[in-house]
Amino acid sequence: MTEVVDPDVVRYAEEHSTALPDYLTAIEARTRSDFPMWGMMVGRQEGRFLELMVFAARATRILEIGTFTGFSSIAMAAGLGAEGKIDTCEVDPHHAATARENIAASPYADRITVHEGPALETVHRLPGPFDLVFIDADKTGYDAYFEAVLPKLSGHGVILADNTLFHGEVLSEKSSDPSALALREFNDKVASDPRVVCSLTTIRDGVTVIRPVIGLRTGVRSSAPD
Repeated sequence: MTEVVDPDVVRYAEEHSTALPDYLTAIEARTRSDFPMWGMMVGRQEGRFLELMVFAARATRILEIGTFTGFSSIAMAAGLGAEGKIDTCEVDPHHAATARENIAASPYADRITVHEGPALETVHRLPGPFDLVFIDADKTGYDAYFEAVLPKLSGHGVILADNTLFHGEVLSEKSSDPSALALREFNDKVASDPRVVCSLTTIRDGVTVIRPVIGLRTGVRSSAPD
C-alpha cells in the first residue's frame, strides 16, 4: 500500500502508539504471513485509534462492515464495556473462518459475532441502534453502506469510513480505478451532506469520522433538522 503520509512519520506514529497485546501481535503476524493482501489489516496505530473512538463514544453496540482476519473487531472490543457487543460482516468465507478463529482465541470471543454473507443483507437484518459503525469493505459499496447505516445510528452514534484517501488516488482526476472513483464521489457527497458533519483524517490511508447533525431524528432520518 502506497503511504499517503511520509513513511518515517507513519513509522514514528506507529512506534508512539501503545504497543499491541500478544494476541493482536499474533494475528498481525499470521495475517502478514498467510494473506497476500495483508495491507487491508488496520494495524497498530489505527487499531488503537479505533479502540479509543469506541471508548470515547462509550459505545455498547458496534457494527463493522468488513472484518478481514478479525484484527479490527478485536481492537475495538478492547474499548467496550463488559456488556458491549460487536456485529461484524464478512463476505469472504476464508476471511470469515480466519476471523472466527482469531476472535475465539482472543479475550473478547463473547462480545463479537461474525456474520458471513453480503454486508447489506446483514445490515438490513440487524435492528440497531448502533453507537459506532466502522466501514472497511469494498470501496464501491461505501455509499450504499453509508445510507443503510445512517438511519440505524443511536442518538450519539458515529460512522468511521476507512481508506478514504485510497493511497492518494482520490486526488487524481485521471485515475480510472473504480474504487478511487467511488471514494472520490463518497468523499464529495459526505463533505456536503446536510445530514452529517465529517472530518477526513490522515490516519494511515484516511479515516473519515462522521456524525449526524444534532436534531435529526433517530430511526428513519429526514434530510433536514427537525
